[in-house]
Amino acid sequence: MVINYGLAMNKADIVKRSSDLSKSIRESCLIATHNANSSHIASALSMADILATLYAGILHCDPLDPKKKDRDILILSKGHGGIALYSVLAEVGFFDKALLENYCSYGSELSGHVSHTVPGVDFSTGSLGHGISIAAGIAMAKKMDGRKERVFVICGDGELNEGSVWEAIMFSNRFRLSNLTIIVDRNRMQALGGDILRLDDLTSKFKAFGMDAVSIDGHDFEQLFNAMTRKNGKRPIVVIANTIKGKGVSFMENNLIWHYRSPNQEDLDRALKEIRGEK
Repeated sequence: MVINYGLAMNKADIVKRSSDLSKSIRESCLIATHNANSSHIASALSMADILATLYAGILHCDPLDPKKKDRDILILSKGHGGIALYSVLAEVGFFDKALLENYCSYGSELSGHVSHTVPGVDFSTGSLGHGISIAAGIAMAKKMDGRKERVFVICGDGELNEGSVWEAIMFSNRFRLSNLTIIVDRNRMQALGGDILRLDDLTSKFKAFGMDAVSIDGHDFEQLFNAMTRKNGKRPIVVIANTIKGKGVSFMENNLIWHYRSPNQEDLDRALKEIRGEK
């Protein structure tokens, strides 16, 4: 199955598919982190809608040929939320969903931070602040080769504290990498709490660095679609997706404990009921 719905489906279809896909991603994330007794569930949930929209029809890729030369590239810079990426890759057919049962267990390919050994993952990440540099380098290479594919990178807002991020931003602007789209998962919560270093006004900051920046509701599928399909032909695009850490599960939303804690059986049952709309 080729995930290339952007050419075959209209906007309404992609938005609908995004909504359905995001629920499946959240369910898989909750079950996998529970089984593995692992952390970072809230970080995964905050970007579930972003990933769902990309894989519902924007990102051009082929699960039957993960290394296809003319594929779009996605780098997940906030690698600690990797279970969300693994979940969407399994949903769209890059590998058997049964592999999620071994997530973060000894000997499993599905490590806690994303690994390039997994089909559909283009680069291993985990150490923050490097994803945009990697994506910018790939985008530059594609531009030099005259290729038309796009490069996307999802980063956390906390890692914008890293100086390497802004070096990559300056590089991207200098070489007019219009094939690069940076998506910031702006959930306003880091490992030690809120913004450790003040970031706002992020839109103005990115614009000052020469980027084509837009701020949106990161849980609104139509806004996500519109922002991530923008093409200006001149400058790199930055989508500041304002999100909620733990989105979709009321007792996890904006609650720092779920950066670390794994859902126990009671937590899991309660969370799945919310996601499924059950009473």
